Amino acid sequence: MAAQDNSDIEALIALMAKLPGLGPRSARRAVLHLIRKRALVLTPLADAIGRVAETARECLNCGNVGTSDICALCADETRANGELCVVEDVADLWAMERAGVFKGRYHVLGGTLSALDAVGPEDLRIPRLVDRVATEGVNEVILALNATIDGQTTAHYIADQLEGRVKLTSLAQGVPIGGELDYLDDGTISAALRARKEI
Repeated sequence: MAAQDNSDIEALIALMAKLPGLGPRSARRAVLHLIRKRALVLTPLADAIGRVAETARECLNCGNVGTSDICALCADETRANGELCVVEDVADLWAMERAGVFKGRYHVLGGTLSALDAVGPEDLRIPRLVDRVATEGVNEVILALNATIDGQTTAHYIADQLEGRVKLTSLAQGVPIGGELDYLDDGTISAALRARKEI
């Protein structure tokens, strides 16, 4: 009897294992579940992934992920209230939106400054941030960066770039040192946003 060719399944497991929070064992269990629930889960999931692969794009204005060149948050005129919340990545933006307390607009940097990883200001969306502050009627920039060394270094750099141009605030109590926004609950994010302080 010929050996079974499971190369497609093994390739799927290997790809799933690259996802955050999944290792090889978890990926294997997930793939087995998908195969068992082929009609109910696997086929709709494959269809959805195909659609997202075709339509997902980065917002040209803020860096959010959506299905059009300008995301729904940037297109919403009611959010043009002069407040601009700067976050490290899209997961942080989505965490802020989940909390439902911020009604302004966002700016996604795409990372933080890091000497170890050779990430400098030109590798982030900091020049675009400076441009937005100058052209969009921004009167407050809220630095909602992760409370890590790289996050704080980035916040200080941005503060230097925007000094004297706009009111600068940062998230205050509720965000622990070493904490990341994506892992905080809605109440903690809400408290931190309300208690922000000027830099």
